[in-house]
Amino acid sequence: MYALVDCNNFYASCERAFNPNLRHKPVAILSNNDGCVISRSDEAKALGLPMGAPIFKWDGFCKLNGIKVLSSNYPLYGDMSHRVMTILEQYTPDVEVYSIDEAFLEFKGFKNHDFEDYGNQMRQRILKWTGIPTSVGIAPTKALSKVANKVARKFPEATRGVYVIDSEEKRIKALKWIKVEDVWGIGRGLQKRLKAKGCKKAYDFTQLPDHWVRKNFTITGWKLKKDLEGISKIKLDEVEAKRAIATTRSFEYTYSDIDNIKERISTFATSCAEKLRKQGSSCHMIYVTLQSDRHKKDLEQHRASRVVSLPYPTDSNLIISQQAVNAVKSIFKAGIKYKRAGVIVMGLVPTNNHQLQMFDTENPKHKPLMHAIDGLNSKYANNKVKLASQDLKRTWKMRQERLSPRYTTNINDIIVVK
Repeated sequence: MYALVDCNNFYASCERAFNPNLRHKPVAILSNNDGCVISRSDEAKALGLPMGAPIFKWDGFCKLNGIKVLSSNYPLYGDMSHRVMTILEQYTPDVEVYSIDEAFLEFKGFKNHDFEDYGNQMRQRILKWTGIPTSVGIAPTKALSKVANKVARKFPEATRGVYVIDSEEKRIKALKWIKVEDVWGIGRGLQKRLKAKGCKKAYDFTQLPDHWVRKNFTITGWKLKKDLEGISKIKLDEVEAKRAIATTRSFEYTYSDIDNIKERISTFATSCAEKLRKQGSSCHMIYVTLQSDRHKKDLEQHRASRVVSLPYPTDSNLIISQQAVNAVKSIFKAGIKYKRAGVIVMGLVPTNNHQLQMFDTENPKHKPLMHAIDGLNSKYANNKVKLASQDLKRTWKMRQERLSPRYTTNINDIIVVK
C-alpha cells in the first residue's frame, strides 16, 4: 500500500502554528519580493482571491476583506517541512519527499493492517508535534493514493482527513468522481487528447485500450493508467541528480542600469555553480534570461535570452559567472526597466566522469579554489567569500515588507514565554 500525505495550505498553516490569531482567518502568502499570491488559506479562497494575483492589484481587495497578507518565510517553511518529513519516517523507512508539503510513503509487509487508523495516527502526531494539519490518502498504488488524498481533502468531515481505497468499489467510485484533468500526472497536452477521446473522468481514462494508450501517451501514460486500475507500476522515486539547475528571481526594484543587472546575474550564476558542486555535476551550457516588468503595461516591454555553449564542462564560479555576465550584456537594452532575470545551467554531466578535451581545458587551480570557497562559506555562512563582480559592499535582499518572525531558525525570533 502507498500513502500520500499532504500538508493543508502549508505556508498559511506554518504561519498559524506560531500565530494563533490567524486561525480561521483568511491568509495569503506572497512570492519573492512580495509579488504575487502563491498560497491561500481556505478562507481566502472562499473570498475569491485568485492564485497568482499580483498584490499591487489586489491589495485593496485584501484589506477590504480582512485578508492577512504575509511575505514568504522560506526558512520557517523549510524547517517545518523537515519536521513533518521526519515524523513520517517514523511510520515507514520508505518515504519519497515529493515537494515541500507532501510525501509518498510505501508500506511494505503491512499485512492485515488498519490503514485508516494508521493514517489517523500520522495526522494526529503531525498536528500535535508541529501544528500542521494534513490530509492522508492511502491506496494500493501511488496514483490512487493521490486520488484518495483528494477525496480526504475535499470531504474532511466525512473522512476525518484520511481516506483509504481498499476495495474495487471504492476505487471505481473515486475514479468516477475525480475529473481527468485533476489526475496526478495528466498535463494540459494529455488532457486535450483525452477529452477529444471522450474522457471526462479518471474512470473513462482507465477504460481506454492499453495498446492505444501506449501508442499515444508513451510508457509513462500506460503506467499511470495501470496505477489507476490498481496495478502498481509507478514506484517510489530514488533521488536523482537534476538535469538543469536554475536561479531566477524578481528584483526588489526595477533596474535600467547594466551594472546592477550584471551584479544580479553574477550572483545567480554563482548560486548555480554552488548547486552544481553540491550534486557533483558540471555544466556544458548556460542560459541567461532578462525581462522587464510585465505588469507595468505603460512601460516599454522587453524580454530576451541567450544560450552560451562552453568548450568544456565546468562547475567554477569564475567561468560560469563570467560567461553569464557576457551573455546578459549582449541582450541588455538601454532604457528598459528590468524586473526579473535568471541563470540556468544545462547539459549537466558528472564532474568526475566526463569526456576530457585535448586543447580546451579548465584552469587546474579552479577546483581547489572552489573547494576552499565552499569550505569558508559553509563555516562562516552568509556567503562571506564572493566574486568581485558580486559587489562586496552590497547585500541583496528580497523585498519582504510583511515578513513574520523566523520562529524556528533564528535565535532572536524564538517565542518568549513570560
